[in-house]
Order: sequence, then C-alpha cells, then structure tokens
Amino acid sequence: MTRQGRDREFVVDAMAENAWRMFRILGEFAEGFEALEGLGRAVAVFGSARDVLDPEYYRKAEELAATLVRAGYAVLTGGGPGIMEAANKGAFEAGGPSVGLSIYLPQEQVPNRYQTHALSFRYFFVRKVMLVKYASAFVVFPGGYGTLDELFEALTLIQTLKIHPFPVYLVGSSFWGGLVNWIRDTLVRRGTISPDDVRLFQVVDDVATIPEGIEAYRQRADHAGFAVPEEG
Repeated sequence: MTRQGRDREFVVDAMAENAWRMFRILGEFAEGFEALEGLGRAVAVFGSARDVLDPEYYRKAEELAATLVRAGYAVLTGGGPGIMEAANKGAFEAGGPSVGLSIYLPQEQVPNRYQTHALSFRYFFVRKVMLVKYASAFVVFPGGYGTLDELFEALTLIQTLKIHPFPVYLVGSSFWGGLVNWIRDTLVRRGTISPDDVRLFQVVDDVATIPEGIEAYRQRADHAGFAVPEEG
C-alpha cells in the first residue's frame, strides 16, 4: 500500500472512531435523561470516595440524606464509596429515591449498594450534566480533585448564568476554611472574581440547617446567594 493509501485509511479509521464516540456520548445523555426525567426535586451530595476522613463526616452525610428524603427530596451522588455511600445509605434507609451516577474508573469507583436508581457513565462531563440538571442544591463534603471539580463546575455555571442559581453548601469549616480565605484574599482582591461571587456558596458545620435553607432559598425571588461573614 502506498503512503497516500495508508494516510487515507488512517483518516477513515479516525473518522469512524470519532463517530462511534459521538454515538456513545449521545447514548449516555439519552439514557440519563430517560432514567431521571421523573425524579422530581433532588439534592446532589459530593465528597471523597476514600476512607480517610473523620467518620463524623460519614455520619453527617447519612443523616442529611435521610432528612432530605423526609423533606421530599431525592438524593443524587456519584454512586461510589465514602461520602457518596453515606448519602445513598441515608436516603435508601429512609425509603426515598437514592440515585447513584457512577463513573467507569480503573480504581476507586466501586458502586455502593444503597441505590434505588443506578447509572454508570464513561464520560465525566455527561455525568456532571445529569448532576446539575436534576439538582435543586449541591452539598459538598470534604474531598479531592473530583469533588473540587464538581464544586467549581457548579459555581462557574451559576456565576455565568448558564443555569438557574441554586444553593451550594460546603460542609466542614475546618476543611474548607483555607480555600474560602484564599478565594476572598486572592481571587477577590486581585479582581479575578467579583466580591459577590463569594456569596454563591455557604460553609456550614450543622447539616441539620440545610434542608430548611434550601427551601428558603427556593422561596427567594432574587436568588442572590448567601452572605459570607467577614473574618473576625
């Protein structure tokens, strides 16, 4: 085969591969939309899949999910272990919708057993669309890169008005305090974000206040965000 023929064959193979990738992506979107369309109001709970956190965070995630179910919300997670398992367990044992949107990974991501609705995705960005589209709020427990990715994706979409604003809670002032100070002292002071952008999330330690706070946020006409107190 000539070099020109090999190049043409390579181009055809690449086009075929991209076409199949496109269909896989469309298929994942279609499957997710179909499975979650009738879910109703839901809260997405994020956090570390690793068993490295204070067990108190597991307990708080479990209790929060049960409270959300009793308040009429479904619970969405990434479907894995750790904080995700805790939230799914709390919702499952409270008798409510417990949704796990897991991702195919070579490590860490083992779907937990506390799910009434379970979906698996190949693509992170498809999963994030599902989590944002069907969530009425985000509750973010301590976690790593994946948790931060989901947090800042939501804040970016709210900041740029690409989605209707919803409340975002960060659970654990001792964990998130340094990040919040950096956002305020570096990003705001250097002008890379506006002062009002710090009000797009709230740091809490008492998760019992979250369901009532979500409802209060929904009732507000302006959805202007939270007030973040200055350092004392």
